[in-house]
Amino acid sequence: MTVKRVSPREADALVQEEGYVYLDVRSIPEFDAGHTAGAYNIPLLHATPAGMRPNGDFMSVVGAVFPKDTKLVLGCRSGNRSLRAAQALSAAGFEHVVDQRAGHSGARDAFGQVHEAGWEGSGLDVATEAHSDRTYEALLARRDS
Repeated sequence: MTVKRVSPREADALVQEEGYVYLDVRSIPEFDAGHTAGAYNIPLLHATPAGMRPNGDFMSVVGAVFPKDTKLVLGCRSGNRSLRAAQALSAAGFEHVVDQRAGHSGARDAFGQVHEAGWEGSGLDVATEAHSDRTYEALLARRDS
């Protein structure tokens, strides 16, 4: 399934001007270290001592929090997880899903060099404190209530 991919600046314009919601699919520690201001956090993968592990609750939490007609911009660290998540959500019937290329930290080439600046490198608003109702813990609780 083809998903529209946009630059960080285009993603910011969608959020600021067209009513899109920013959904950060990085792990909780990554999100807590700095994220798009106003973002929601629902990890596609969880950070564990043994490495990254799939979040089996991802689809059900997104589905409980957002109606399928919600305009969503998805972001992650470099653009890989968010693209996977965007494809899965589109396949599940979410109507307006956009992937933000380059994620929060930027897309890197085979040598580790940033070849496209991410959200932070583009000078866009970054927060380290999440809205209390937009943390994964709060969103998971909404699903379970």
